[in-house]
Amino acid sequence: MTGPSGCGKTATVHVLAKDACCHIQEWTNPTTAEYRTDDSFRESFDPASRFNSFHSSSQTAAFQEFLLRANKYNRLQMSGDDGAQERKIILVEDFPNQFYRQPGCLHDILRRFVRTGRFPLVFIVSDSLSGDTSSRLLFPKDIQEELSIHNVSFNPVAPTSMMKVLNRIATVEASKSAGRISVPDKAALEQLCSGSSGDIRSAINSLQFSSFTDFSLEKSLWASKKGKSSTSAAKPSARPKGRGRSTKSTEVLEESPAIGGKDASLFLFRALGKILYCKRESYEAGDIPKLPAHLSEHQRDKLLVDPELVIERSHMSGEFFNLYLHQNYMDFFSDVEDVARASEYLSDADFLTAEWTSRSTMLEYGSSVATRGLIHSNSARAQAAHQSSVGFKPLHKPHWLHINKTYRENYLTAQSLFISFCLTPVSLVTELVPYLAKLSNPMRNQAQITFIQDIGHLSLRRFPGRLKLEALGDKDPGLLDLDSDHEETGTQSTEPGTQTTLPGDTTAVPTLPNSQEPGGDLPASQPQPTTAEALLDEEDLLIEEYDSD
Repeated sequence: MTGPSGCGKTATVHVLAKDACCHIQEWTNPTTAEYRTDDSFRESFDPASRFNSFHSSSQTAAFQEFLLRANKYNRLQMSGDDGAQERKIILVEDFPNQFYRQPGCLHDILRRFVRTGRFPLVFIVSDSLSGDTSSRLLFPKDIQEELSIHNVSFNPVAPTSMMKVLNRIATVEASKSAGRISVPDKAALEQLCSGSSGDIRSAINSLQFSSFTDFSLEKSLWASKKGKSSTSAAKPSARPKGRGRSTKSTEVLEESPAIGGKDASLFLFRALGKILYCKRESYEAGDIPKLPAHLSEHQRDKLLVDPELVIERSHMSGEFFNLYLHQNYMDFFSDVEDVARASEYLSDADFLTAEWTSRSTMLEYGSSVATRGLIHSNSARAQAAHQSSVGFKPLHKPHWLHINKTYRENYLTAQSLFISFCLTPVSLVTELVPYLAKLSNPMRNQAQITFIQDIGHLSLRRFPGRLKLEALGDKDPGLLDLDSDHEETGTQSTEPGTQTTLPGDTTAVPTLPNSQEPGGDLPASQPQPTTAEALLDEEDLLIEEYDSD
């Protein structure tokens, strides 16, 4: 079960278990509190005794033993218990730290559990917006398919539902407290809902703190909001009262309560949607800015989002965010002139970060130019009254990620296959391999021949096949995986017909043959090595020792 914190994952399991008359057996990480006192330490490490011993076990071993016992033995029947509750649910929410460093240990334990499991096993993993998602690390897709793991995803609590819950709690507690607590007004409850970011647990805790009768606490809690409202009311051009949900959306991005305010982070999917859909609100009659006649085509309604704040809350660099915009912006435009203008803004953003000496300074400027330029270029969504519903459009990961990964794999393979040429990876792929592809006499190695045929010849198809883009999920962190998988798991990406080595394997086999190895027999369709080449293969290189005396 995955989802953001405070969305009701654990509560749902307990409610369903109670409704199904099941007992929940939950794993908790053991603590090392055995030797906190001097007496307990002396009992185990008594220097005067010859029979003292120290027994300890790792969290991984304790977790494996817990699953074994929970799966093998039933619960003891105590007096007063209902004997009908023999069914059980094993719940794991707190994982041993060893599993985060070595997920393979957890996978091996689960494989053994699946073969003999009698009770359902439920894992609860909270989503992380910083990109370090535990669910992808502990339960990758291949393990989920192998062990038939079903994923139940929870969404954040909707603001309307949270508002109803807080109103009901405040009403019930006010009737019971007999004036001992101060119930916040509707505006305060709305700010609590907006600051909790869908976390019902955080909202209830914030409601409890804000309900204290201490006036100083309440004053400090809402001082920021009241100060803003009084300042805005003192201005000559006060905001009109009749504003819809769009005003609330803008205020949510700008305000944060003093108590209970969580980091209002955004998943990449939602952050891209806010930029690409670029929702606007209409100006009131007296607030419309007047542009000169020659600039009337640039007239736009007010945006509901702050592009810079959206990028900041997406926990992603501006360059990487622009990469996703570049991949997906075409589907949201209907005029080719708007597309040309948007592509110019993207080019300007790339130009601002082209020099490495000023890249760290210009990154934020480049992301602002790209996001605001895309929003401004979409003339079809310039006016809030004329914004047509474009419907749901799927977002995709940048094809650049696949191209860059293939490029890295190719030049690493070229380095391994042609190590005797002493060339840089760029020269190998762009100069040597295309040249070898034009020669009639191929290399001596079958792996080299296959690589030259794949890389050295360009496709002659006039219309290449349609690109197969990978869809972007609503909770995908969109991490930039430039390195191959062997840096994390100890395996190397290989070409067809080669072997890999695992960590700790003493019988290491070269993953890729290089040009100095004889490469085996060639097929009959390929020219065979000449006699001189065969003699060179068998000849040993002798280096005479030089005696300085």
